[in-house]
Amino acid sequence: MIADKHTTIVKQEALRLGFDSCGISKAVQLDDDARRLETWLNKGHQGKMQYMENHFDLRIDPRKLVPGAKSVVTLMLNYYPTQQQVPNTPHISKYAYGTDYHYVIKDKLNALLDHIKQHIGEVNGRGFVDSAPVLERSWAVHSGLGWVGKNGNVLTKHSGSFFFIATLITDLDLVADVAFTTNHCGTCTRCVDSCPTEAIITPGEVDGSKCISYLTIELKNTLIPSEFNGKMDNWMFGCDVCQDVCPWNRFSKPHHEPAFTPIPEILNLSLKEWEDMSEEQFKKTFKNSPLKRTKWQGIQKNIKAIKG
Repeated sequence: MIADKHTTIVKQEALRLGFDSCGISKAVQLDDDARRLETWLNKGHQGKMQYMENHFDLRIDPRKLVPGAKSVVTLMLNYYPTQQQVPNTPHISKYAYGTDYHYVIKDKLNALLDHIKQHIGEVNGRGFVDSAPVLERSWAVHSGLGWVGKNGNVLTKHSGSFFFIATLITDLDLVADVAFTTNHCGTCTRCVDSCPTEAIITPGEVDGSKCISYLTIELKNTLIPSEFNGKMDNWMFGCDVCQDVCPWNRFSKPHHEPAFTPIPEILNLSLKEWEDMSEEQFKKTFKNSPLKRTKWQGIQKNIKAIKG
């Protein structure tokens, strides 16, 4: 069948481009996910991330993002690092060690779409990597790639959770994979018990306004609220605690993406060196890094929180 042939072309090229997994789902409205998202928003768990409240209808129906959409292709790209930070340096989330993943994944998505057009024909499609109203984790589950763990991250049995999720929505009719229906977290509550700020309210429900990643990246206040003094656990940008303690991440393997090679300063700088860094030096060193999202001012804010 033509759909089978087209599906094979898409999946083979995705793996050739360096993606670690590729799953496909039919482009439909996500009614159950819509209800969960609405409840989460009504509880105020988005904090000051007001963009989470926007374009609700687009988030739950890919056909409103790409007219005529028939398939949602979900791709995973491993970022587990080959090197770790020097002990006692301010913690930075592993995903931010190298080049900003938005650049890397966008290039791969564009290359995948070009390949599809060259080998299948003119199709309409758009690639997304957490820069548009797309429920990436939901589509990963619907595409059979994994399940949502108690920490809110997508987990896989073969490689844990240290990967980026990207989405390609297209009007190409592809063969859908079987949705993932089993949760393999069992009775384990390590992520819930280990969260420094108790942001995991109940298994699978995260209060984003308490998450260290939110506090150190998304929150644009001059200071992190004093209620979190002594709870930052030395995290200066992002937080990996709930992933680091997850038993499934014992299967994580180092990535093979050259662009994710760690910036030396991220691995080695002491708290004092971060504190003494000028804004000009920050912009120069981290011009292609995810750290630029919080800016120099944000790093200084986070240092104050670490110091209490």
